[in-house]
Amino acid sequence: MNSISIKTEDGDCPAYVFEGGKPAVLFYMDGIGIRPALFEIGERLAQAGYRVLLPDLFYRSGPYQPMNAKTVFSDPAQRAELFSRFMSKTTVPNVMRDTRAFLDWLGAPKVGITGYCMGGRFALAAAGTYPDRIAAAAAYHPGNPASDAPESPHLLAPRMKARVYVGGASEDASFPEEQKKRLEESLTAARVDHLIETYPARHGWVPSDTPAHDPACAERHWRTLLDLFERTLE
Repeated sequence: MNSISIKTEDGDCPAYVFEGGKPAVLFYMDGIGIRPALFEIGERLAQAGYRVLLPDLFYRSGPYQPMNAKTVFSDPAQRAELFSRFMSKTTVPNVMRDTRAFLDWLGAPKVGITGYCMGGRFALAAAGTYPDRIAAAAAYHPGNPASDAPESPHLLAPRMKARVYVGGASEDASFPEEQKKRLEESLTAARVDHLIETYPARHGWVPSDTPAHDPACAERHWRTLLDLFERTLE
């Protein structure tokens, strides 16, 4: 793993590179921020043969220590800081502006994306914002990917050209059944090659440090993710 800095329209974004091969993958973090559990995912993708870029989407808020994934949402003070200091600046419009710089850095004509929690929302938004660059987009336990917000990713379905995979959780207030139905209908109407599945798990089951981590479902995530990239990226 190498640490780099990428200049965006809004500043210098720290990022992490995992060198494993030629196909390029953009890895959007979850809402707990950069930490060892995400490096584990980046390393495993590299071991599978991909060149992975993991940007710190919280860079607008300044440097921070790794957050405690087991307490950041349950502790009122930590949760309040997370939403006020970090989440408030990590919006779909901001991250999509950043993504132009990320894609320029990767350089590959076709890129795969995987994202978790809020990163899942951004993965789908990127597929609709940069349809000629994103060949495959995966979103795991995505947060509000088909909400009533004007920037909701499902509204971009008509622009998507990527193959899309969405893995939702059976227990997830941020991706309830009505959003799953709305996303399915939007992707189907736009004739996007896609699959939406529901895992018997709670929101946040993939990263190894969360209270919701589910080893069996995490391995299933790896099977679906690598299958998506193997069938799509060169």
